[in-house]
Amino acid sequence: MKAIFKNYLFNHNILVSENTEKSEYAFETRFAIAKLFNIEITSGQDMVSEDMIRYIAVRLGQHVPEPFYRGFPESVRTLAPHQLFFDQLLHYMKTYGTDSFSEAGHSVIEDCTERSVFDETCEVKEFVVVSEEEAVEKIAEYIESLLAGTRPVNLDQYDFICEYIREYNYQVKKCASKNMAIKLLLEFRKAQYAEFIAMSDVIKLVDELNYREYGNHNIRKLNLKNQDRKFVTDIINHLFHTGNCDLRNCYEKKAVWSGLLHHIHYKPVNEVSAQFVQCMRGDENGSVYSKFEKALAAQDIREAVIALKKGKGSGAVLRNLNYILSRCESEEDIQFVINHMESANGIVLLQLLMEYANHKADAEKRIFTFARHNRMVVHMETADEMSRRKSAISEKTAALLCKAIRANLKKIYAGKLGKVYIDPAMKQIALPIQESASSGGFGVLPRGSRLHIEEGKKVRAFTYWEQVNDIDLSVIGIRSDGSQMEFSWRSMWSCQSDAIVYSGDETSGYHGGSEYFDIDIEKFRKMYPQITYLIFCDNVFSGQKFNTCICRAGYMLRDIKDSGEVYEPKTVKTSFTVNCDSRFAYLFAIDLAANDFIWLNAARESSVNVAGTTRLGFLTKYFDVTSVMNMSDFFSMLAGKVVEKIEDADVVVTDQQVNAGENVEIIRSCDTERVIALMNASGVITN
Repeated sequence: MKAIFKNYLFNHNILVSENTEKSEYAFETRFAIAKLFNIEITSGQDMVSEDMIRYIAVRLGQHVPEPFYRGFPESVRTLAPHQLFFDQLLHYMKTYGTDSFSEAGHSVIEDCTERSVFDETCEVKEFVVVSEEEAVEKIAEYIESLLAGTRPVNLDQYDFICEYIREYNYQVKKCASKNMAIKLLLEFRKAQYAEFIAMSDVIKLVDELNYREYGNHNIRKLNLKNQDRKFVTDIINHLFHTGNCDLRNCYEKKAVWSGLLHHIHYKPVNEVSAQFVQCMRGDENGSVYSKFEKALAAQDIREAVIALKKGKGSGAVLRNLNYILSRCESEEDIQFVINHMESANGIVLLQLLMEYANHKADAEKRIFTFARHNRMVVHMETADEMSRRKSAISEKTAALLCKAIRANLKKIYAGKLGKVYIDPAMKQIALPIQESASSGGFGVLPRGSRLHIEEGKKVRAFTYWEQVNDIDLSVIGIRSDGSQMEFSWRSMWSCQSDAIVYSGDETSGYHGGSEYFDIDIEKFRKMYPQITYLIFCDNVFSGQKFNTCICRAGYMLRDIKDSGEVYEPKTVKTSFTVNCDSRFAYLFAIDLAANDFIWLNAARESSVNVAGTTRLGFLTKYFDVTSVMNMSDFFSMLAGKVVEKIEDADVVVTDQQVNAGENVEIIRSCDTERVIALMNASGVITN
């Protein structure tokens, strides 16, 4: 089985046995896996084989390059600030000064450190072993669930789907996401994927093509090669022949359409296409939004809502709520809008709930985030935009919206499952709603998920790499007033302490480099009482993008007085590949007051190569995600009945090892695909 499939299953705590015969040393191998990695095989014990030891070692990073200070953290604490500064300065002179990156550089000052045998307490990881046949069946389930989702998938999931299509000659029969359909069209250049899009989606197709093949963000300045012009022309003609031409929606991008048709030298192939070209090049605008805007201009809110809902459905009303509500002049108009915003699209409703639950009447500049090309785009409102702002709503109105959205969600999801047992810990796990800019890997959870850090433990964040000269791991402290404090290669020489220790800036890393931070939360709180959150970032200092090198990141939970190696696979809580088309990635955060680890895992569209030069305070909006909606809340809506005993359940939602009946479905926090499928199980809403 190909590595991409085995790795994907490993991230779901599944190992694949490719051996047809039972191993003679299955018991000994299980013992070795437990000893080396703290992994317990809970099912399929007889299929364990010796090759799994090497495979797990690679996935959990048993052989990670040494950090700059090989005795980290003890050796770092014994060095004075001027020694740390001189040590790193000498290293920079050797590497950047002479452009010598062939060998990993290490400290010339630190003393040798003798490490004791590993003797730390760490959590057991539970895995199952399946046969290759069972693995293929499981993969097929994941593929079906991912293709049923209406939201864009992340890079790992996309590569997983594409490789499955190639390897098993899979014929896609359903693709709910137009974003996915467009990517598949570009990946395979087969018209069959055009069945999942409409004519108005061709603009999205060209935008993706323009970026993917030419690195160009501006669709109004096209310079497509002849083969790409022909491809776009063929797709347009295919949609005309299949009758999937939504002319009214195309009016919304009328100017862009006119430019595209001119650029590809389009010639109509039938009467319908000739009419389409004439409409796109003419003066008339027959879009629903044109009628909607005219009604708003006349201050007829009700007519505007009716026009939008009739022409484009409830989803369009939802996407324009702020715009509509900010123009309402009476409570009656507001209530009218709320009465017409019911939708069967649970994903859109969940997104809106997240937006409005913590809504504040905006007096200052707002920061907007959205995903584009699998990267988070961050836009801070300019002074001019702020002065022209017309879509502000009150906190009272936002509260009314939340109430209506929650009622709508209950209608959609009520009773989809039978009797459900929900582990209380699921209250801390977020739903995978906006994950397109995220990376995949072992231990990865949806953005905003929280994991409590037990007493007596410190967090050791890590990153390691190959095929690139310099990647920096940085920590940014967010103070209660929103200001920032940087802990990085630029500052740590002067502020190493028992509270926060840095392993040194490793710059000689083409053949492998690594960096670490140790955070003792209790001591950090006392030393920096004004800091409320810590945000961890990775950035490629040497100018490449993550997808052109090999980079992994994650964290371990170590005893305060740690033993063993700097990198200890037994203690790894997560290890994921950073492979985004960017030089900047947010990894995770720590809520210092709650002693919680918080998932961020997002690639940012940025060419910044130093983390401390960017503002990160806006990320705190993801810290309250689970207080608005979490896995427990979601499955409570889905349940026909929530039961208190596992033995009474048809579905068990937990990350714990449980003894459930043969026909009981167990859903864990890593079962992203199953949760996506359930979120897309829309109901039928009638007004």
